[in-house]
Amino acid sequence: MQPSLIRRQLGGLVPPKVATPSLLSSGTGAGLGPLVNFYSKLPKGPAPSSASGGIKGRWFNGKNASAAPLLFTIFGIFGIGYTIDYQMHLKHHKNHAH
Repeated sequence: MQPSLIRRQLGGLVPPKVATPSLLSSGTGAGLGPLVNFYSKLPKGPAPSSASGGIKGRWFNGKNASAAPLLFTIFGIFGIGYTIDYQMHLKHHKNHAH
């Protein structure tokens, strides 16, 4: 296999600065020390929860969670669409009876 093909296949799996094609294709586990060392330094366990701000943090997370903005958006789009449809219908049938 070509080194570029190995690099492309393992690009999303192994960080590029740690793994080299010669290290991975050598066949022995002794050369994987830097890779094991890199992954052993990564934090373990679940990610800490971060306080999210903005609309999501204010309305959908926490003790005051509510779906009110979502419902207001749905009803607002429906109201605007209905108004436009109603106005277009009246304009189309302005001088003609149904």
